[in-house]
Parts: sequence; C-alpha cells; structure tokens
Amino acid sequence: QVQLVESGGGLVQAGGSLRLSCAASGFTLDYYAIGWFRQAPGKEREGVSCIKRDGSTSYVDPVKGRFTISRDNAKSTVYLQMTSPKSEDTAVYYCVTGLGSRCPQGDDEYDYWGQGTQVTVSS
Repeated sequence: QVQLVESGGGLVQAGGSLRLSCAASGFTLDYYAIGWFRQAPGKEREGVSCIKRDGSTSYVDPVKGRFTISRDNAKSTVYLQMTSPKSEDTAVYYCVTGLGSRCPQGDDEYDYWGQGTQVTVSS
C-alpha cells in the first residue's frame, strides 16, 4: 500500500538549516507529484511546496528563497531543505501525494499523507 514516511524534523535555531526527508513506498515515485504541507498550533494546514515528475517546483510565498524541494527517484525519496528558518516555520510537516501529475493547492486534493514530523525553530 502507499506509504509516506517523514524524517529529519527536530529543533533548529533560527538562521540554521534542516533537511526533511519523505520516503515513499507502495508506488513508483517517478510518475507522481509530491508535496509538503505544514500545520502550526492553532492554524490551518498550509501547502508549503510541491515537485512534479518533471522536476518543476512551486513554493508558498513565505518560504520562497529559503526552502528547496528536490527528489531522488532512485531512492524513492523527496527532500525539503530548510535554510534560514524562522520561528514562524515551526509546525508539523507532512509529505503528501494525490498520485497525480499536478500540484493542487487544496489539502483535500491529496489522498495520502505521512504521519508528520515536528519542526521547532528557536529564536
């Protein structure tokens, strides 16, 4: 079955760096778009970034220039490199896929979610 397992979260200082990983199984990563969402305490879930099968990427405005999404199809893994994180980046980060080719904005468009990994940015 489709599984997404996030890792790499933890405590990071503002201005530091952190890399999240999403290990995919149960499907061939090469063919599908993969996204990252996040949810901070008391806030709605927010789409952060997405990467399509052709490698094209998209980012929500607050993380542009600081976060980089990438994929390694041979390892069935998608990464989210966080540089210069800010306290407002503190959230649980989820890896998602709808097993489609697009990167829709709505969280209800994604059928498969990982368990999430906590990222806490200290100032």
